[in-house]
Amino acid sequence: MNRIAIVLLATALVALLALLAGAAAGILARLDGATYPAALMRAAATFAAALTLAAAVTGAITQFLL
Repeated sequence: MNRIAIVLLATALVALLALLAGAAAGILARLDGATYPAALMRAAATFAAALTLAAAVTGAITQFLL
C-alpha cells in the first residue's frame, strides 16, 4: 500500500476519534446540567486535546522511526 494512503487513512482515523471524543464530552457535559455554550466549550477543548495528544505521540514516534 502506498505510504501516502496510509498517512491519509491514519489522519482521518485520528480526526474521527477526536471528533467522537469531543461529541461524547459535549453530551456528558450537557447531561451533567451544563448550558449549551459550556457543553460546546468542553467538547471543543476535548477535541483540541485529542488532536494535540495525537500530534505529540506522532512526534515522539518519529524520533524512533527515522
